[in-house]
Amino acid sequence: MDTVEISSRSDFAQWAIERAREIVMNEGAALALASRDMNEEALATSGTALGQAIADAMLEVFDGLIED
Repeated sequence: MDTVEISSRSDFAQWAIERAREIVMNEGAALALASRDMNEEALATSGTALGQAIADAMLEVFDGLIED
């Protein structure tokens, strides 16, 4: 993952859009396939992975706000 400097609200919005696009591209396809196939186990697994990716992104932002 590249380091991005966010110095304005606009920078944050752009980062959030790009990060969300990346998460959906990486995790959303598995969720869509599981729902199409009506596979409950795969749906739960891919839903959990999507949620974890979102949580990780939010923690990534939070960690960047904390000074060392």
